[in-house]
Amino acid sequence: MFDSHDFFKQRFSAHLKELSRYLRYMFNGHLMIALFFFISAVAFYYQQWLIELPENFPVSLIVGGGLGLLVSYSPVRTLLKEPDLVFLIAAENKMDAYFRNALIYSFVIQLYVILLVAAAFGPLYFAAFPDRAGNVYLLTIGVVLIFKVGNLIANWWMLKVRGPGVRQADLTIRTLLNMTVFYFIINGDMLLAGVTTVLFTFVFLYDLNISSKNPGVVWDLLVEKDQVRMQSFYRIANMFADVPHLKKRFKRRQWLVSIVNKLPFTQNNTFDYLYRITFIRSSDYLGMYFRLVVLGGLFIYFIPNSWMKILFVILFLYLSCFQMMTLYHHHRTIMWLDLYPVNDTLRYNALLKFLFELTLLQTILYSLLFLVMQDYVGFVIALASGTAFTFLFINGYVRRKLV
Repeated sequence: MFDSHDFFKQRFSAHLKELSRYLRYMFNGHLMIALFFFISAVAFYYQQWLIELPENFPVSLIVGGGLGLLVSYSPVRTLLKEPDLVFLIAAENKMDAYFRNALIYSFVIQLYVILLVAAAFGPLYFAAFPDRAGNVYLLTIGVVLIFKVGNLIANWWMLKVRGPGVRQADLTIRTLLNMTVFYFIINGDMLLAGVTTVLFTFVFLYDLNISSKNPGVVWDLLVEKDQVRMQSFYRIANMFADVPHLKKRFKRRQWLVSIVNKLPFTQNNTFDYLYRITFIRSSDYLGMYFRLVVLGGLFIYFIPNSWMKILFVILFLYLSCFQMMTLYHHHRTIMWLDLYPVNDTLRYNALLKFLFELTLLQTILYSLLFLVMQDYVGFVIALASGTAFTFLFINGYVRRKLV
């Protein structure tokens, strides 16, 4: 006899095994050192900034809006797979325990995000409202948990509706109401917060009514949603280890290829060309490189200490180069590369050359940022130290890793 509770336990165990397999590679020593340095620096300057917090700083808007977005994003992880579309539909009337467990699991794995955001907003909250007792903030976090459960259940109900427009409209309305509720709570306007909560309750009951009119399970939508989330995880994990389950996505970006790829049409440039178009067209590398450059630039611009700026230049050069190293193994499952009449040394040197070009470009951009801030000494130090680090890291660590 089919027991959906036991089936969920088996699926959950396999899911945890799959996650731990890749998390072991993701949270390696290099990343942990970089994260420790990054979090320590952010925490230090965050604390320094709170000491001089402006009186008119919109704390209620930022904290309330952040908490509202946090409770609105409440995806349901069902752990369903494509074969379930065939083998589980017949047992749909026995899947109540499975989906109940899926909702509980979805809530539990999102608790850590709530705790992190609450810990991040806590110092800002107490700096802006020093007269409020600590239990008031704890009560606010309790309300966050209640709204989180409500939004999670509402999202589950709306997954019984096929129309994406209806689901998006419902999510938009709930998000606005969530942000408004927590804005009023943080601002101390409890009466207005209560009125907005009543409006949220009406939307919640409306979702229940829609769910009751669509009693069936939209299996293909649930599988699609879960696959999208797993593919997002696989794309991140693929930066640290080879992920055979990852479905590669490419975009032509022909205009960008034509700008970047000014190479002579010779055999020696075979892998130079391959790595460049892979970097541009793949969904993994270009976006990650761009985000790291922008994030590093923001930290360099806003951090007041010049020497900390230089350290962040080195940190983000390291992160970019470390992530882009996986280009070397991007085509490892394609046999065409073995048929190329090209020496493997050219492949090896092509990646080192391309990594040097990427990190050198990043160094120049960060150095120009010092010029914008009229820090001419910092410009010279950033350019010199960034170039030196790029040369030593690529010809030392990267070269040894790729051999």
